[in-house]
Order: sequence, then C-alpha cells, then structure tokens
Amino acid sequence: MSENLASWLIRFRVWVVGVVFLATFAMSFSAVNIDVKTVFQDLLPSDHEYVKTHNEFKDTFGGSNLVTIMVEVEDGDIFQPEVLGVVNNLTRELQKVSAVNPFQIISLASKKLKEVKASTEGIETKPLMWPEIPETDAELQELREKVLRNSLVYGPYVSEDLTSTLITVDFIDRLLDYETAFEEINGLVNNVSVPGVKVRVVGDPILYGWVNHYLPETLNLVLLAGLILVLMLFVLNRTWRGTILPIISGAVSAIWALGISNLMGIHFDPLVIVIAMLITARAVSHSVQIITRFNEEVEQIEDGSEEAGAAAHSTLSELLRPGMLGIATDACCVAVVALSPIPLLQKLALLAVVWVGTVAISSVLLTPVLLSWVKHPRGYAHPINVSWLMHRVLDLCHWVVVSRMRYVMLIWTAIVFLGCGYYALNLKVGDANPGSPILWQDSAYNLDSAAINEKFQGADRMFIVVGGDEENLAKKPEVLKSLQEFQRFIEVQPEVGGTLSVSDILPAVNRTLREGNPRFEELGSTQDINGELLYMFEAGAEPGDMDRYVDTARANASVTLFFRDRQGETIRTTIARIKEFVAEQNLDGAEYKLAGGLIGVIAAVNEVILSGQLQSIALALLVLVVLCTLVYRSSMAGMFFMVPVVLSNTVTFSFMAYMGIGMNINTVPVAALGIGLGVDYALYICDRIKQELRTGADDLTAIERALHSSGKGVMITAFVLIVSVLLVYQSSLKFQAEMGLLVALWLTVSAFTALFVMPAMAYIFKPAFIYGNRQDAV
Repeated sequence: MSENLASWLIRFRVWVVGVVFLATFAMSFSAVNIDVKTVFQDLLPSDHEYVKTHNEFKDTFGGSNLVTIMVEVEDGDIFQPEVLGVVNNLTRELQKVSAVNPFQIISLASKKLKEVKASTEGIETKPLMWPEIPETDAELQELREKVLRNSLVYGPYVSEDLTSTLITVDFIDRLLDYETAFEEINGLVNNVSVPGVKVRVVGDPILYGWVNHYLPETLNLVLLAGLILVLMLFVLNRTWRGTILPIISGAVSAIWALGISNLMGIHFDPLVIVIAMLITARAVSHSVQIITRFNEEVEQIEDGSEEAGAAAHSTLSELLRPGMLGIATDACCVAVVALSPIPLLQKLALLAVVWVGTVAISSVLLTPVLLSWVKHPRGYAHPINVSWLMHRVLDLCHWVVVSRMRYVMLIWTAIVFLGCGYYALNLKVGDANPGSPILWQDSAYNLDSAAINEKFQGADRMFIVVGGDEENLAKKPEVLKSLQEFQRFIEVQPEVGGTLSVSDILPAVNRTLREGNPRFEELGSTQDINGELLYMFEAGAEPGDMDRYVDTARANASVTLFFRDRQGETIRTTIARIKEFVAEQNLDGAEYKLAGGLIGVIAAVNEVILSGQLQSIALALLVLVVLCTLVYRSSMAGMFFMVPVVLSNTVTFSFMAYMGIGMNINTVPVAALGIGLGVDYALYICDRIKQELRTGADDLTAIERALHSSGKGVMITAFVLIVSVLLVYQSSLKFQAEMGLLVALWLTVSAFTALFVMPAMAYIFKPAFIYGNRQDAV
C-alpha cells in the first residue's frame, strides 16, 4: 500500500500540490475569521448536579461572574467625603457597564445596604448612605455608627479596620462579553484619581479580560518563537529545503485546522495557544524527519533527472507507516478528551483532532511530493556546520545502546520512573496555589485578590440552596435553624472566611424590634413570626434586595460562603464537610442542594477531572496499544511503545507536582496530547531499525544507521522545538508559560527515551515485531 500510494502521489504530483494549495487558499479566508474568545459556559459540565443548581438559581442568588471592587485608603478610615464620593461615583457608573444586572450592584452608596429602625412610630427601613453623601463630621460619625452596629455591613462590606469597603456587581450571563466588561470597569477604576485612595478589582470577567488583554503579547511571542524556529532550522539543516518545507507544512496544517474549525462553528480560546503551537510543532517534526530521510536517499542515487523523484518515492514509502501511526496516536489520544462532559474540552478535542489530522496531508504527504522537484544541492546555504556535534552526540547514543551501558540505562530509567511515579502522587487536582493559576502571583489581579482576601471574608463565593417546592418553606423555624447550624459548622474551616444567609437577617430585625436588646437576637419560634420579621425587613425594599437570601416564593433560601482562595484542596474539603452536615439533616419537605456560584462550578469541574483523569489516561494508553498492535501485527509492539509514553507522562506529572501546577481544565488537554506526543520519536527510530534489519544489516549496523538517520531528525526537531516553546515562558500569562515549560519537558524526555532507552530495549529484548524471526544472542 505504501509503495502504491507513493507511486501515485509522485506520478500526479502537479495535481496533488495544486489541489492542496487551492484548498489552503480557500481555507485561509475561513481561518482569519475564526472567533478568538473565552466562553465561560463552555467550562461547565452541564449534567453535574452542582452546575444544575447553579443554572437554576444563578439569576436569584448570584452567578459566577460576580465582580468585586475594593476601595481602600492609605490614611484614616473610609468615612471621609472624598472616599465616599469615590464609592458613590463607582456605584453610579457601574450601572452603565454593558450586561450589568442593575439590581445586583451592592455598596454603601446603593439602596441595597439598609438599616432597620424601630420606634413608637413603627418600623423604618432606609439605605445607609443613599441618596446623599454625608459631608459634616456629625453625618460621617452617624454613618460610622450605623455600619458598626450592622453585622450585614460591618465585615462583609466594610473591613473590620474601617480602611476598606466593597462594591459588588453581577452580570446577566447571556449578555456578558468579558473583553467589554473588562475595558469598561478598568476604565472606571483607572479614572479614580483621589490621593491616598486605591481601587482593586477581581472577578472572572476581569480575569478573562486580562487574558484577552495579553493576547497581542502572546501572539508576538508565538511569532518570535516561529522566527527562532525558522532560524534554527536554517542553521542546523544548512539547506533552504530543510527550512522552508517544514514551515510550509506547519502553515498549511494551521490554516486548514483553523479554517475547518471555523466552518464547524468552533471558536479559538486564547488559553489553548500552547496546544496549537504543539500540534504545529508536530507538523514541523514530521516534515524534518522526511527531509532528513530524503537527503539520505538522494545521496545513494546516481545523478539523473529522476533522482529527486526516486528519493521522494523511497522516502514516502518507508516513512508512511511510522508517520501515519504517530499522527493516528496523537489524534486518537487527544480525542479521548472529548469523552469529558465539559463542552470546552469537547470542542478543544475536536479542534485538536482536526489539526492533528491535517498534519497527515501537510507533512507526511505534501513534503515528499514537494521534495520530488528538488535537486541534490551542490553546496550549503551557509558556512556554519554543527553536524560534527550532532554526530558526536549520536555516536554517544550508539555507544550507550550497544555497550553494557545499555543495562545501566534501563536500570536508571526504571529508578527515575519509580521515583517520579511516587512523587507524582502529590499532583493536585484543581488550582494548587492561592489566586488565579492563569496569572503570575505578582500580577495586578492576584495582588488585588490577595489584598481583598486579607481585608474581607473572601473574594470568591459559593452558594448552597435549602428548600423545596412548597411556598414559604424558607420561613419555617426548622429550616432557618438548620441554616444557622450549617453556618456555624462550615465557618470552622479556615479557608471559609464567612457565610451569609436569611438566618443572619431575622435575628437582627428581632433585636431591633426589642429596642436593641441582645437577648432577643434570635429566630422566630414559628413560621408566622419569621414571616413578620421578614416582612418588616422588606418594608422599604427595592427590587432584588432579597435575591441574595430567598427566592420570590420564599420556597428556597441560600447560604453564601466566602472563600479566600480557590485551591482544589480547599474546595474538596468544603464540599466534603457540607456533605457530612447534609447527611445528618432530616428536614420535612426541604433539602440541601449543592452548589452554585464560582466556587460551586469550579468544584464541579474538579470532580469531573478527578473522576475522569485516570480513566482518560488509561483509555488513551489503550488506544495507543491497539493502534501499535494493529500496525505492527504484534501485541508486544503495543506494550513496547508504552514505555516512552508512560515515562514522559510520569516525569511530567511529578514535575507538575514539584512546581505546584494543578491538574485543572487548562492542563488536561496538554496531558492527553502528551500521550501521543511521547511515542512519535520512538516510532521513527524503531521503525528504521526494523527496515535496516530487513535489508540484512546486523544489529550494530542497524542501530547505528537508525540513530544517525531518524535519530538526527529527532535531535534537530526536539532541540529546535524545545528552544522555541521555552520562549513562551516569558508570557505574562502564568498558565501559558507553565504549559510551554511542560511541553519542553515532554519533548526532552521523549527525545531522550527515543535516542537511548528504546534502542537499548530493542537490542536487549529483540522483540519479534522489529527483529522478525531472528533469534540472535545479545
């Protein structure tokens, strides 16, 4: 089949190249129009119970796109006219921000924060500071006293040291555009120019806004990495064909993939740029292998008009099997990610499969066809010659493999595998550090997040719903008492800065009605009494005032939990404690529903990853084994090629644990693609050993030729790609920098395994799929 396909492609090469480039030209129009954006809804596993709760109640109890703004002063407290003016101005201007829910803007300057007073004339509920800003010392002192005696404000919205205050704003999810919200809110914050006043802002719209903000920088790094790749290919290969053809392969692959994805309605998430670089790098890698083999073949053919065509035909027929097998393993392993219930991973898997699939055309088929027109060069494009260094390294590889050092190499590999495997058990699922893992710890966003978490109960929230289908269920004493007990139970966890529910409101109202007597700061003993207390608090309420606490029918109440970090361990501990408490509850007609808000949906994502990660890795390895077994018609081949994959994954996972990089929604695709990535280099070298043995070469000669041919291609591509990918480590996005580092490590381990470990294993164990029926002694 390989011979027939190679003959057909070379015979009709004009038509083949014409069709490919016409298709590339057509696809380019679609590729340039692909949407580059982050869609938060795609991050959510829609079938998970937490996400169902979130989607059902997010419009009532608050979504995952809450933005928190902290206004703090350097000297004194916030009770100064100019500071309160900043709070008032920001509160008013936030109503003009696109997609803002105007009923979910809460601050000292809004109508939402109220004081309830009782007197002989009745119950009075009025905003703390709306509509006028206090100016005189007496007015400012009165406001300070109102805040200090209001437990719903002092602590949650005004810091205990009185130097900071919060403004929170939620959005209408279906209308929200992260980039627009980021620009408009940042514009408001940057316009604050009061001396001694600092404004900090956090929230997912701001976080993903920073991702889009750094997109031009990311693109510049990608372009610079591409330029370095071109220069290094030129220096190492010393020929124009060795430089231009791999770039053509990568470009054609990228254009086809982006064009097809756009036609399929798949957008491009800025966070997956490293994955796009990695797949494009695979196109370059396959192309370099083919060019290296072509150079070798053309040297062995006598001069003539058909020397290039014959060399291209021979190259294609010999490398079609390892090339297509490498591409198939890449595609199938990353396709396993599509089994995840998370839409982002499903779309990303589809994009990656399409992209990897295009490599088969752009590299394995197109490169040898283009080479069929190339004549044997009579010189080199530049005088710099580093081939002697590559030969020395490859000679070292050969010496290690054929000497008794091969046993030392395998023992050392086993020790590394066991050590890294043990350390990899420390790998955390979810975010491994405080703050957002997408940005560096010293970024403006993470510094703002740390400052808010230090001053207040926490910037990130989760809500738990308690209720059912019966109206006024949230007024029942047993339900409200259960809420109180739950709050006391969960606040013991240090990472939970505080909680808030309707059970905090009613005792305060009851105390107010009893002339402030603290003995009466308790819930009502009956449903009717609780209903009256709630009615009194709502007497002067505006639309949306009670949305944080109960729904319209009073059938469901919420408990809001404030978190100081979103680390995976913090969230898992909280969920475990919540389930422990809920298991002991027996409420008539009411139940606890987990869990909404940002932390709730992160908990859902972490649980999906935790439950599915081992299965995904196992399934991807099974796919690898099956493909290798089918292609080489040997079950031993499948097991044999698991070695570089398992080793590279184990080393990388242990490195992630060492660096504090968690296994989250951003790193899962890289891990899946790494399974396919780990085997490509080994396939080329082992297949070349098999080919040499088939021609009658002895063991030592076969291994030497394989290393100096396919091994040379491995060295060139690995070195070039590692240096290029490491450039991404300069990114302002920590996630992309770390992924670049992981990809570089993966490439390093894969190349090392292919050059030293796999030939040594082949020489020691002499598997039949490589050696055939030969039974040579070691």
